[in-house]
Amino acid sequence: MPFDEAIVRKAPLFTALDDAAAASLRSSMEIVKLSKGSTLFSEGDEGEHLYVIAEGKLKLGTSSGDGRENLLSVLGPGEMFGELSLFDPGPRTSTATAITDVRLLSLGHDKVIPWVTQHPQVALDLLARLAQRLRRTNEVVGDLVFSDVPGRVAKALIDLGERFGKETDEGLYVHHDLTQEELAQLVGASRETVNKALADFAGRNWIRLDGRAVLIIDMERLTKRGNN
Repeated sequence: MPFDEAIVRKAPLFTALDDAAAASLRSSMEIVKLSKGSTLFSEGDEGEHLYVIAEGKLKLGTSSGDGRENLLSVLGPGEMFGELSLFDPGPRTSTATAITDVRLLSLGHDKVIPWVTQHPQVALDLLARLAQRLRRTNEVVGDLVFSDVPGRVAKALIDLGERFGKETDEGLYVHHDLTQEELAQLVGASRETVNKALADFAGRNWIRLDGRAVLIIDMERLTKRGNN
């Protein structure tokens, strides 16, 4: 089944290219399919490819020495990852696991470098992407230090809503596909504490829980709580 090429074109790798150049680059990429729960690569593996998500959701996470897991990000269609290996080839800094069935486009390091050389704007867009990731990492570290768990949960729901949400008559419906444990890993807290925050939000009628999805009913109050 073909996927939406317009979504793929949103990736930073393509934004600086015209249609002809984008089509040429796209033709050199390979399709990779992952079933739900499958691992694309693990932390410490050698990294020689970048990936663009065409369909589905994927998570990037790390593990501590005692086995605890930390969820760094949840990615969806049109988002790119693995580009760090282009500028600094070496071991992967995270593990990539499919949250749903996923289809990816893969491009090897040896094929990207000529494009970066011939199209300087591509390099600038990729560097901008890395800068955004660093800024986001700094924000996460700041939140862990200065924000309480409910505030971090509110921020996470808003972020997931901005990327995966769909407007309905009742509010923003966010099918995030995360388990309660994964949501807890995303905000760096225990599942029990996160569940308590979600129950509190639901009790205030800010959200409505629906399995691996949430309906955001009162975005204004949820946003204020995330900024506290």
